[in-house]
Amino acid sequence: MKRFVYINDDSCQNSYCDNRISNTKYTLWNFLPKNLWEQFRRFMNQYFLLIACLQLWSRITPVSPATTWGPLIIIFIVSASKEAWDDYNRYLSDKKANERKVWVVKDGIHRQMKAQEIHVGDLVWLHENDEIPCDLVLIGTSDAQGICYVETAALDGEIDLKTRVIPSISANLSPEQLGKVKGVVECPNPDNDIRRFDANMRLFPPIIDNEKCPLTINNTLLQSCYLRYTEWACGIAVYTGNETKSGMSRGTAEPKLTAADAMIDKLTVAIFMFQIVVVLVLGFVGNIWKDTRGLKQWYLMYPAKGPWYDFLVIPLRFELLCSIMIPISIKVTLDLAKAVYAKFIDWDEQMFDHETRTPAHSANTAISEDLGQVEYILSDKTGTLTENRMIFRRCCISDTMYGNDNGDAVKDVRLLNAVSSNDPDVIKFLMVMALCNTVVPIKSNDGTVSYKAQSQDEEALVNAASNLNMMLISKDSSTAEICFKGSKFYYKLLDILEFTSDRKRMSVVVKEGQTGKILLLSKGADEAILPCSYPGQQIRSYLEAVEMYSQLGLRTLCLGWRELKEDEYKDWSKKFQEASCSLDNRECKIAEVCHSLERDLHILGVTAIEDRLQDGVPETIKLLRNAGINVWMITGDKQNTAIQIGLLCNLITSEPNGQLLSINGNSEEEVLRSLERALVTMKTTRETKDLAFVLDGWALEIILKHSKESFTRLAMLSRTAICCRMTPLQKAQLVGLLKSVGYLTLAIGDGGNDVRMIQEANIGVGISGREGLQAAGAADYSIGKFKFLKRLILVHGRYSYNRTAFLSQYSFYKSLLICFIQILFSFLSGLSGTSLFNSISLMAYNVFYTSLPVMTIIFDKDISETTVLQYPQILLYSQAGRLLNPSTFSGWFGRSLYHALVIFLITICAYADEKSEIDELSMVALSGCIWLQAFVVTLDTNSFTYPQIILIWGNFVAFYMINLILSAVPTLQMYTIMFRLCSQPSYWITMALIVAVGMGPVLAFRYLRNLYRPSAINLLQQIEQTNGCVQTSRDLEPALESARSNLTNLLTGLCRNRGLNYQPLLSDSAEAAR
Repeated sequence: MKRFVYINDDSCQNSYCDNRISNTKYTLWNFLPKNLWEQFRRFMNQYFLLIACLQLWSRITPVSPATTWGPLIIIFIVSASKEAWDDYNRYLSDKKANERKVWVVKDGIHRQMKAQEIHVGDLVWLHENDEIPCDLVLIGTSDAQGICYVETAALDGEIDLKTRVIPSISANLSPEQLGKVKGVVECPNPDNDIRRFDANMRLFPPIIDNEKCPLTINNTLLQSCYLRYTEWACGIAVYTGNETKSGMSRGTAEPKLTAADAMIDKLTVAIFMFQIVVVLVLGFVGNIWKDTRGLKQWYLMYPAKGPWYDFLVIPLRFELLCSIMIPISIKVTLDLAKAVYAKFIDWDEQMFDHETRTPAHSANTAISEDLGQVEYILSDKTGTLTENRMIFRRCCISDTMYGNDNGDAVKDVRLLNAVSSNDPDVIKFLMVMALCNTVVPIKSNDGTVSYKAQSQDEEALVNAASNLNMMLISKDSSTAEICFKGSKFYYKLLDILEFTSDRKRMSVVVKEGQTGKILLLSKGADEAILPCSYPGQQIRSYLEAVEMYSQLGLRTLCLGWRELKEDEYKDWSKKFQEASCSLDNRECKIAEVCHSLERDLHILGVTAIEDRLQDGVPETIKLLRNAGINVWMITGDKQNTAIQIGLLCNLITSEPNGQLLSINGNSEEEVLRSLERALVTMKTTRETKDLAFVLDGWALEIILKHSKESFTRLAMLSRTAICCRMTPLQKAQLVGLLKSVGYLTLAIGDGGNDVRMIQEANIGVGISGREGLQAAGAADYSIGKFKFLKRLILVHGRYSYNRTAFLSQYSFYKSLLICFIQILFSFLSGLSGTSLFNSISLMAYNVFYTSLPVMTIIFDKDISETTVLQYPQILLYSQAGRLLNPSTFSGWFGRSLYHALVIFLITICAYADEKSEIDELSMVALSGCIWLQAFVVTLDTNSFTYPQIILIWGNFVAFYMINLILSAVPTLQMYTIMFRLCSQPSYWITMALIVAVGMGPVLAFRYLRNLYRPSAINLLQQIEQTNGCVQTSRDLEPALESARSNLTNLLTGLCRNRGLNYQPLLSDSAEAAR
């Protein structure tokens, strides 16, 4: 589909939307119904709404409806308020953008208006530092050469300035003519591809002849960018409002479900099924008791004959009574805790990068616990493991290698002498380095020239050429000027054959100003340039140079050129123009035309650029691998370069302790055979050697097409892999492959080509690097350096998982405890579904008494950060979900049942006499719950801080103060109850007995387990406690050594258990839920 934009034609403006931006989710009128719909799409909220509605039926409700309606309304108000506040802030941001003043030219007259009043076809006039209000086709600038500079960081995160040029059709128009121009732009319908714009433009007479001119993304100014270093620029509005490329890119990301959340959902379903069984059994037995004995009890006042639905009353009463088995506040509690986890990451000073002044940032507050369960890390290389600071180190020109002796070709005497003696091959080599690029030279006031480049490789090459006296001093859309040994040389830039990930090369066609010769200058990857050499040229020395440089971990590029005949160029230029004007499949057509020209090249040589490892990368990878995490490197670089970097950063192990299995071949059959050989080797020798495999993008394409299942098995067996020559799509495919078999993946990168991989992974981490902020903006977490990943995973991820595991299971425990007491009481109340607790106590129990103490766990640390980093193998506990699974939940379930029996039986024995009121019995049981839970939280807390002590025991004191106040209100059912209980010694003896009987067996079990079957965490805690003594006595040293020995054996056993039978964390229904 196409759109036709008529320039300065008011009659066609209403065909498209205006420039009003709207990022709000709600309006004033639809907020309430839409927000209610959003909240009640969740199963748990639907469940509690049903319970709350059933409680309105007075015949069946055992307690006041307020016990469910109160918490439900509070939860709704909290969630709705947060949504409303976020949406209001979006509204204010939109309002500011929409009411910003801009200049628009109508019939040659400059008018100022609000940005929201711009329409498609309007001519927008911009001044320096203005924000671009909509997507424009650039048609004029203050620069004589028709170029302007744009800062695109807000759009794509890239910090380097971009050059934009006017189309050739408007090159000679004056500012007065621009204001009155008429014409039409033929372009695609709106899309979100910020790197592509395939369109054509015609200008109508009398301004210019009615000829077609192709437009590309380099002729556009996109919304949210800024005009820099340009006095003015003007453009035609082609996309406005939410139809701009920036507006189309905005959207709500799909929420990610963590492994812990998936487990909580399964446990919730299990509890719900258990609840249904309990309700049916108790309802059935209750009806039998009522028919056989209840009707005979005159004081129960059962009617002789009830309505037809009478048999449903008791089951429904039990359903309402047991509804608190599923904690209503669990989601709010976990959301609040996760928000705090995210803030801990933001506030971590040890993850602050002082070099770039970049703090760590958590953009996704919902998945912190997944960091502690990561099984696979898939990392980019350039800019992620390396610094992305390119330095020209070596080169090979005409079979001669420079820089091998001192590691710096620029200082190689032989190369300097070759430049001085005007060696023709060397001079041509330097000329290609200086001209074949998209670098923009910027001249300062003192005459010095600096370079702005979108590619760090290009900047390194141009700087190296400058240091060798071949200096690029000026460049615009049509000309370039080079200074060599004080002499200036001019070149006309005829065409640029842009680099693409498919072509893996770029070329420029230039015309020498002095001789008039037309030259094709090319540079690119060795596999893209060397096959294009002229027949008969010997390229073996260049292949050897590429191999040698790759072995040193250097990035290589090959350079070539050829002279074009004028007739050949004219014929080719016509085809290139036709392909450039095509609106259908333009990229493929351009690539085909470019390939027809890039042939018979005279290969000049090879460049080698160093990209050093970031500080701390080898130590970080070693630590992560020791933690049981599989680390893969996925890069677009050559295989040998990637292997060398892998050796340097501890990713792979050299012979004889390690072995690298290569998956390659010259045909599909050879690739598939090498895959099968690698799979057999991996199965038979992985226990004796540190194995890894390496493959390139071509091999991966064949494998995914013909043998995906075998490759999946190999991926599951391999702890390390190096994947080279990968496209952005292939990077994402590898992540998706590991996710499909249930592994929890983390992808980390720094550039725009890593975004698809980052978004595909369970967890995306972006590095705020020299390639900009595009990866960081698309990620769940952003960090300044790769080395901070160890703290993000081992410290923040592990603590978050541990805390979430306790919070979720404790929430079920406290709800099950009060529910089991209600069920036990029903056996004393004729199985009628009567509640032991009054409505106020039940509501306060859920909202106040048990919510605050448990939040102290968000500050808890079972072992110190230093110990975690010293013993990274401890992460295997959270990786395998050891703290939150059906087994651990069964323990909490059993504890809640046992504590309910203790509280109920002791309370009944102590207060079940004729003098005790039901309200007294209720308050004693409720007090027992509060006492036990205070001790449970205290017992499960590993590190105490003042906030924790205040919240746990301050809440305990607050319980008595609140109930003493309520007992002083004559109109309440609880009047004088707490005063009477507190004055009785038997009450305090009962509380002490409940704590002793309830906690005694728990303490004994833990003591015996720690003594005879301690976990690695228990041993580490013992070591910390012993080392924490001011003076470790000689008597403790044997115990300390024994603990360390046991710890080593335990951690070794944990690692061995992750053998061939190891199952992915998300291998069952959790992955389906995700």
